[in-house]
This record gives sequence, C-alpha cells and structure tokens, in this order.
Amino acid sequence: MDQFDVKLLQALQANGRLSNFELADVVGLSASQCSRRRAALEDAGAIASYHAHLDREVLGLGIVVFVQVTLATHSPDNSRRFLKLIESLEEVQEAYALTGEADYLIKVTITDLKALSRLLNEVFLPHDSVAHVRSSIVLDRLKQTSQLPLGHLIPAEARAAESSASRRKGSSRLRRSRKS
Repeated sequence: MDQFDVKLLQALQANGRLSNFELADVVGLSASQCSRRRAALEDAGAIASYHAHLDREVLGLGIVVFVQVTLATHSPDNSRRFLKLIESLEEVQEAYALTGEADYLIKVTITDLKALSRLLNEVFLPHDSVAHVRSSIVLDRLKQTSQLPLGHLIPAEARAAESSASRRKGSSRLRRSRKS
C-alpha cells in the first residue's frame, strides 16, 4: 500500500459515492488508475463495503445509551445465550466483550425513555444469562466518525515530506500576513 492508496481510502471514507473521475482529482492519478486501485483494495478486503449513513434523529431515534452487562455465569453456553440475545435486538448498534468490571459494553439506539425502560426491564434484566445491567444515557455527542486513522500507512519519508511542505506553506502565509 502506498500513499496513493491511502489518499484513495481517505477520500472514500469521507465520501463513498465519489466516482473514479472525482477520486482522480483528489488522489492525483488518472481515473483508470483509481479504478484499478479501488478494485484491488476491494479485493484485498481493505474496502469492506459501501453504505448509506442514516441520520438517527431524523428517523426518530433520539436516544443513545451505553449499557454495561455482567453475565450471571462465565461459561461458553451462557456467553452464547447472551450473544444470541444481542444479535436478535435491532436496537443494539455495537457490542463489545470487555476486560474489567463489566463483561460487555452495548451501544443502543432507541426512540425514547419508555422504549429504553422496556428494553432494560423486559429484555436484558430477565434474561437468564444476565446478572447485572448498568446504563448510561448519552447527553451530547462530542465526536462521531466512522473514519479509521490511516496515517500509520503512509511511509515515514512521505509523512516527513508532507510535514515539511505544510510547514513551508504556513511559514509563507505568516510572512504574507506580517506584510499586510
């Protein structure tokens, strides 16, 4: 993977609908080269899928909650039962197995507090795999991105050259602003 592939990935993360002609402008290659590189990145699995990003609030999903779950027993069967539960709930957006006090951290997107109460009290708590549930309602989202950090994929020499060019640009802007 070279810096052109990284630029292509960064551009597609920002806007997955870019055509190969639009990518060519961003990446600095021809449209046919972008097409070949995109296909190679898809074949290699670096580009896993394309999808529409929906706005949860516009769709009436006004509440995001993080739910910490501790299992009743730590056995493979119990973990499988809990996994089946999580997979069956469309409100669950993400689920992580953890180290520490809680066994799982679950991100839930839901319509309102009544629906949250039902989910916690009628689904999670009575489930035989669950011992303890603790929820935290999100008050404000400070940052959200689905874009992965890709700077580590750029060769060190290219990063150094880019940093040097950026410093020169900043330095010339500073000189121009001092003259003004």
